[in-house]
Amino acid sequence: MNVKLGIPRGMLYFDYHILWQEFFNNLGVEVLISPKTNKDILDRGIKSCVDEACLPVKVFHGHVDYLKDKVDYIFIPKFISIYKREYCCPKHLGLPDMVKHSIKTLPQIIDTKINLRKSDKNVKRIVQDIGKNFEKRPTKIYAAFKDAYEKYNRYNSIITSGVIPLNVVGRYDDLSFIKNIKTKNYGRKILLLGHTYNIYDQYINMDVVSKLKKSKFDVITTEMIEEQTCRNFASDLSKRMFWTHGQIIIGAAFSLIEERSIYGIIYVSAFGCGLDSVLIDLIERKAKEKRIPFTLLTIDEQTGEAGINTRIEAFIDMLEWRNNNEDNISTYG
Repeated sequence: MNVKLGIPRGMLYFDYHILWQEFFNNLGVEVLISPKTNKDILDRGIKSCVDEACLPVKVFHGHVDYLKDKVDYIFIPKFISIYKREYCCPKHLGLPDMVKHSIKTLPQIIDTKINLRKSDKNVKRIVQDIGKNFEKRPTKIYAAFKDAYEKYNRYNSIITSGVIPLNVVGRYDDLSFIKNIKTKNYGRKILLLGHTYNIYDQYINMDVVSKLKKSKFDVITTEMIEEQTCRNFASDLSKRMFWTHGQIIIGAAFSLIEERSIYGIIYVSAFGCGLDSVLIDLIERKAKEKRIPFTLLTIDEQTGEAGINTRIEAFIDMLEWRNNNEDNISTYG
């Protein structure tokens, strides 16, 4: 009987699920991914997690709770740093320990520490530490990872190219909203900003992408911008951004604002996110400087869809009015 490993569909799942799933499959492990977030998942998370946690962390707890009785292992790596001289948000670092203390009767948790702050030379050791749970031969473990990493890189290349083959299933189950953003025309393109677990979880953001598509807007996300481009534009900050995900979000926004290749910006943020409070202020200032419309959608477990709909509709109405009647008039007054 195959060993079953669970991967919760939350937090950094949306960044690395291709890599993780391929790696474990290559080792002969049966992978079970929790279903898309729904009311049951959210309710499980709210019940098991501390009140002070942000919405994505509560949702993650719900996914773990769904998986706990269905698998032999659950994969919850402890992310400290994924890039030299940079860090992940503290909630990623503490996630495995939070889950262990919040949810009872868990199967074995694989919580390998991922820390590349000083060097990426630790990658082999990290891979071996994860793989040894299922395979004793180091060469086979690393070969399994190398193959998975190649597929992960190909997937990311597809995302940034804007040309999506019909057989690709990725971060967002319907990738048809991705358009080629290489042209710098000031067209009907909305930059949807935020952490991947807020942008690509259709339930917690009330499927904002579909709402924009229905209004005939193209949607651009941070992941469609090449990482080096993001880093180049983020370097314009007076002080170095030491949060990796913050640097990528800032850089993607700054690049498209400077190019004036977007119609407006919608930032989706979880209530109480300390990192977002910094990013939102920096991006809103840059947008105001270049007269690019900006709005914020704040989500938590109390957020109602009617309120989200109203804010999106008001933002779209303002964009249409500005384009049709008062071209190039600042939306900030």
